[in-house]
Amino acid sequence: MIRMSKKTKLAPAEIIKRASNYFGTDIGLSEKKRNPCCIFFEGTGGYVSVNLVEEDMHRIVEIEGREWEYQVKEFMGRL
Repeated sequence: MIRMSKKTKLAPAEIIKRASNYFGTDIGLSEKKRNPCCIFFEGTGGYVSVNLVEEDMHRIVEIEGREWEYQVKEFMGRL
């Protein structure tokens, strides 16, 4: 299991869109839940959860995953 967080100035909608494209379209996980502040995926015995926290002029992206540690690190590196 992996948990990571990162500050970014990207808009919340852009972060959710990038997560959907990467984990859903590129990786092939099933999107199970989506809100303006979070998105959740499942597949192949694991999951990925992406949550956004608003702070002043930036956002904190919090991500947790099981069985997708490499992909979580790669996604966070792209933000």
